[in-house]
Amino acid sequence: MEFGLILIDIQKGLDELDFYGGKRNNLNAESNCAEILNAFRAKNYPVVFVQHDSTNPNSPLYPGQAGHDLKDEVAPLSNELVFHKNVNSAFIGTDLENWIHRSGINKVVMIGLTTEHCISTSVRMSANLGFITILINDATAAFQKVLPDGTVIEAEMVHQVELANLRDEFAEIISTNELISRL
Repeated sequence: MEFGLILIDIQKGLDELDFYGGKRNNLNAESNCAEILNAFRAKNYPVVFVQHDSTNPNSPLYPGQAGHDLKDEVAPLSNELVFHKNVNSAFIGTDLENWIHRSGINKVVMIGLTTEHCISTSVRMSANLGFITILINDATAAFQKVLPDGTVIEAEMVHQVELANLRDEFAEIISTNELISRL
């Protein structure tokens, strides 16, 4: 199996912008994730979901909160596996690494939320574990950040800098259209 898809933390609670510090870039990330998911399903390529179980009871991603649920446009089918994690890496505390090996995947494709947190950490770990990793630049998104001095870094800049940090050393960075043309 050449490609395997990992959808990370595409959860309803990430729409609660105030909790996450304000503005977000790439409002089309979820629709691109859905397009990729549908393409993988059509080819019967392996798909796995990763869901964040926050340990903070005030977080929208805390189990039992409505925001913990995966978004409807990328909801797993009954026969699709969901791994649960409570840290930034999709590999820590899950069976993801073994799933990739068992599935015979040669290229790991990662999509989801957010670029600067769980996506970055998971992409780095995937590469460090020796997997050929592909990150889809328009199927992830970032939130704006505020520096200690109060300077605001816009979400698009956070996103682009993180992609630049990951490019080549940890992952190939391509678009949804490029990925689908390769499938």
